[in-house]
Amino acid sequence: MVVRARDVMTERVVTIWADAPLARAQERMAESRFSALPVVDRRFSLVGVISLVDVLRHRDDPHAVVGDAMTEQVVSVLPTTNVSIVAHRMRVYGELRLVPVVDKGVLVGVITRSDLLRHRHSGGRLRRTARRIGGVLPVAPLPEAMAPRGAGRVGGWPTSSLRVSDVMTDGGLVAIPPELALDETAEVLLSYRFTAVPVVDDRDHLLGIVSEADLMHGSLDGGRRLRARTVSEVMTRDVETVQPDDPLTDAEDLLSRRGFRVVPVVDADDVLVGVLSRSDLL
Repeated sequence: MVVRARDVMTERVVTIWADAPLARAQERMAESRFSALPVVDRRFSLVGVISLVDVLRHRDDPHAVVGDAMTEQVVSVLPTTNVSIVAHRMRVYGELRLVPVVDKGVLVGVITRSDLLRHRHSGGRLRRTARRIGGVLPVAPLPEAMAPRGAGRVGGWPTSSLRVSDVMTDGGLVAIPPELALDETAEVLLSYRFTAVPVVDDRDHLLGIVSEADLMHGSLDGGRRLRARTVSEVMTRDVETVQPDDPLTDAEDLLSRRGFRVVPVVDADDVLVGVLSRSDLL
C-alpha cells in the first residue's frame, strides 16, 4: 500500500504572516516548540518558511519582519505525493525539517521528520530507558522545565560577553546508550520532541550524537531497510563540541552560521555536562 503525504501530515498547522514582526515569529516558535513555521498570506497561500536559524541571523535588526528573513523558495508537496519522495527530499536537503503540503495553492498541512518517524515506528513500546546524566530516567514525556531545550537565555546580553556555561542546559540532561535499538531511539526523540540526543557510555563520556536525520533511512526513502539495529551503527561519532568556559560566540558559530541544531558541552575528560540548542541563543 502506497503511503501518501496526506496520510502522515500534520493538519493543525501553526503559521505566521510575512508582515508580522520577527519577534512574533520567535514567540510563536517558543510557544509551539517548533523550529520552523510556514508563512502564509491572508488567503492561506504559502509564501515562504521561517526557521529559528533565520530568526537568529536577523535578530539584531529591531525592525525586521518575517518577510525579511524567511526563505521564499520552498520545497512543497501535494497531498497525493508518495511519502518516500518526501523522505528523500528531506535527506537531500539536510537543513529541511518541514515540508509544506499544498493543495491548489493553499496550505493544508506540513510534514516534519517527526511525522515520518512516528509513522514508521508507530506501535512500538519502549522497554528500556534513556539515561539522565547522574541517574536513570524512564522514557516518558518530561516536564517542560526538565527537557534539554532552551527557553531563550541570552536576552539582551551581547553574546560576546557570555560563556557557554551562562546559557547551556545542564539540568535533566537526557542521553542514550550505544546499544539502544533504533526503534527505541526513535521513540526517545518523539517522546521528548528532540531533534537529536547525545550517546554516552556508562560513565557519561560522550560517544556520539544521533539525530532524526540519522534515522531517516530505509523503507521510507525508497532504499533497503537498514541492517543496522543499534544506535552505535548509525550515530555521528566525530561530534563538534564546546566546553563550559568557551566563549558563547564559538557555539553561536556552530548553531547559527554552520546550521547545527544541538551542540554537546563536555568537560576536559569528554564527559557530557550540558547541551546547547539554537533556542538557548535567543
